[in-house]
Amino acid sequence: QVQLVESGGGSVQAGGSLRLSCLAPDYPDYTNCVGWFRQAPGKEREGVAAIYHAGLSTYLADSVKGRFTISQDNAKKTIDLLMTNLEPDDSAMYYCASGDFPRDGCRLVVADRGGVDMDYWGKGTLVTIAS
Repeated sequence: QVQLVESGGGSVQAGGSLRLSCLAPDYPDYTNCVGWFRQAPGKEREGVAAIYHAGLSTYLADSVKGRFTISQDNAKKTIDLLMTNLEPDDSAMYYCASGDFPRDGCRLVVADRGGVDMDYWGKGTLVTIAS
């Protein structure tokens, strides 16, 4: 069983930055998609970013475009989510997950399906943004 591990969460003031990291030992050799998701108390899980096609393609939700960047470090086997200009609404538990999908299925799963089809998940890292 593959276990993804998130790190980098914390508490910052609005306008600040955080870099989340996801250790994904299965990507890209055995899976072709890694997504970042977040879930705030009382809200549905939301897909915020994805990287696929061996890093050639990325997806960012409209709510984070221009503020978040997703990238991969092949040597470290990590997928990083750089979050800048953070807002209180960004506060949530952030999870990374991986899966294997044909064509642009990664984007569909992350953007429209809340990651329900992902194969492997991490336990999450908490992000709190103070106003």
